[in-house]
Amino acid sequence: MYKVYTIRDVFKLPPERFGDDLETAATEILQSRYEGNIDKDMGLLLAVFNVRDIGDGIILPEDPATRHDVRFDILTYVPEVGEVTIGEVSELVEFGAFVRIGPIDGLVHVSQIIGDYISYDKKSGAFVSKKSGKSLKKGDVVYAKISTVSMKRSIRDSKIALTMKPSGLGKEEWIAAEAKKSREPRQKGGSERKEKEKK
Repeated sequence: MYKVYTIRDVFKLPPERFGDDLETAATEILQSRYEGNIDKDMGLLLAVFNVRDIGDGIILPEDPATRHDVRFDILTYVPEVGEVTIGEVSELVEFGAFVRIGPIDGLVHVSQIIGDYISYDKKSGAFVSKKSGKSLKKGDVVYAKISTVSMKRSIRDSKIALTMKPSGLGKEEWIAAEAKKSREPRQKGGSERKEKEKK
């Protein structure tokens, strides 16, 4: 889930930037400090914007940089357990599929792709089910549910597990086929038998 937070902070303006536009300098300094980091409360910090209320600079002894109070907004991404998300398959490996959900990849383990047996076909570079005929390849767009989240200090160390097994998830064509199947009338055999028994 994407969220926007408003933050109050202090930034240091080095002497070599004293002649620069203050708002531009503040934005660049705050972007380099925040963007791409992970905060345990706010999640993955994506973009600093709307930098405002920049205070007058204060100089401390033995430090030529000025310190300025500032307020700004930051866009973050927080993956939440149970959230259904849409993403693109970015990589296939024998044990599952990595799906790009927003700014980060999640893993759909092979056991969580579909309800029946599926295996990785190295020749075609896809997961294929012999029973249902379903296949999954790089570049496919899928719906998946977040099942576990372990956010660490960096994106590389963070782990998100996804599932596509529940009804209504997976590739759009799987979902459409499932919906069509559920709308089809049941076979006549059962109702005809009941009528014969009544007579």
